[in-house]
Amino acid sequence: MRFRILSKQVENAQNLYIHAIQDGRVVEAQAQSVGDTYIQHSTGVPDGKEGFAAFFANFFERHPERQIKIVRTIEDGNLVFVHVHQYLNGGEAQWVTTDTFRADENGRIVEHWDVIDYYRTPENGQLDQIFGDFEIKDVDKTVENKKTVRRFLTEIFQNGELEQWSDYVADDLIQHNHEIGQGSDAYKNYVTEYDVTFDFVFQLLGQGNYVVSYGQTQIDGVAYAQYDIFRLENGKIVEHWDNKEVIPKVEDLTNRGKF
Repeated sequence: MRFRILSKQVENAQNLYIHAIQDGRVVEAQAQSVGDTYIQHSTGVPDGKEGFAAFFANFFERHPERQIKIVRTIEDGNLVFVHVHQYLNGGEAQWVTTDTFRADENGRIVEHWDVIDYYRTPENGQLDQIFGDFEIKDVDKTVENKKTVRRFLTEIFQNGELEQWSDYVADDLIQHNHEIGQGSDAYKNYVTEYDVTFDFVFQLLGQGNYVVSYGQTQIDGVAYAQYDIFRLENGKIVEHWDNKEVIPKVEDLTNRGKF
């Protein structure tokens, strides 16, 4: 991975993970990195800076040992996406988190969305669901790649035009979802078998050869908040990661909801 100079908004987003959550320095990290307001969409976390601090005071008691690795970072406009592995209490709990942070004009974080799921150790030849190489290339193709993924999500998952599948997905697709085998056909068969559709795409971020979508999906009749991370080469999707979380009930919300 090539060294990249971090923008202020990327630095602030990463600061909230490393200094606030891993190191437990919430007040200091918020003073450094958060704007006047902090709109929260993470399940179970109350809105605002005070809600964030209160939630993590309890979290730190339950998880005194915390190791956090930010595996991927992508920025697009005033949005920053991070793909994160959390290793808690010596491995007693492990999580994969996918987050979007919105920054103000000064690069300070003012809004946060995420999806959290269990980390699962690969078995029987499965690829790791988060770890792997990461290098942003083809920055000049950012707009084109975002358009490709937008059409893929619209035509396949909203319009049901599965006959267009091979226009978007490479035959030898590399797959990190443990419920899906390797290759394009396995991904297509999963989508067909479980009747995977998108109700809407809420965010679409791109940087070079990576495009990230966040939206509401239906999988086998269950509604999820889901992130998909796509790597593209020569106009086709060649690698795929995802992360999903069941949409919480309205009565269980502690903030404005997943979107």
